[in-house]
Amino acid sequence: MIPAKADKSVQLVKSNRNLRVKNTLIGWSFIALATVMICLFYFYPMIQSLILSFKSGTGINLNFVGLENYVRLFKDPVFLTTVKNTVIYLVIQVPIMIILALFLSVLLNNKKLKLKGFFRTAIFLPCVTSLVAYSVIFKYLFGQDGIINIMLMKLALISEPIQWLTDPFWAKITIIIAITWRWTGYNMIFFLSGLQNIDESIYEAARIDGASSIQQFFKITIPMMKPIILFTTITSTIGTLQLFDEVMNITKGGPGNATMTISQYIYNLSFKYTPDFGYAATVSYAIVILIIFFSIIQFKVAGDKNE
Repeated sequence: MIPAKADKSVQLVKSNRNLRVKNTLIGWSFIALATVMICLFYFYPMIQSLILSFKSGTGINLNFVGLENYVRLFKDPVFLTTVKNTVIYLVIQVPIMIILALFLSVLLNNKKLKLKGFFRTAIFLPCVTSLVAYSVIFKYLFGQDGIINIMLMKLALISEPIQWLTDPFWAKITIIIAITWRWTGYNMIFFLSGLQNIDESIYEAARIDGASSIQQFFKITIPMMKPIILFTTITSTIGTLQLFDEVMNITKGGPGNATMTISQYIYNLSFKYTPDFGYAATVSYAIVILIIFFSIIQFKVAGDKNE
């Protein structure tokens, strides 16, 4: 015969077990739909695109070709050109944008600055404008008879219009200017939030010790903002490697293939040229590899201890 105390202990254990099971089921009921949707719309397409990258052909007539598409990448002059163009945008534009965003955030975090709300809104506003709309505006601004050339000629800085959209060098510069104009404010918001979380007493102690504003910036601000700088650098890198809208709407990848990016090449392989979805999927995985490669480099350079 089981003692009453032991019987109560058994019932308590069963009750706790039932409660845990109930809580687990309730928890899963909240995330079940989201989990199914993520698997259906994220992981399933990723797996299917990976399988597709080992096939070739048009329409439903796809044949398994193994690593042939991946070998083709290294022999494809257009792909190699798009990689070069994309890396140029990355190496030049991302550092300029990050430094500019950090500089602006420090200025706009000054408590003595008037109309801070206006300036913050004005700088952030490009981020919420339509990609197509602002790309079309930039196309007109930097046209041969656009406002930029007119202003530069009136200021006597140039003697003849710059071919912003038809010269390979200046076309790249135009794309870099456009990306920087649009996304600098986005990164600035992250830096502003980080700056506002730094204890003001740290700066007060530094000023008492005789540290100048420049010393405070490099010895306090930069080290304490390191995680946010790393985050914004990685997200900006990913965005630049996936660059499509600006190039498609401003230069259409021209002149020739001078400004074409990897993402635009994927679009052309899928919808502009004779459709080759297998090879397009292979090129898309090249972006994945580049993102992983540059992210690892950035973690190494930043010396992140949690990598």
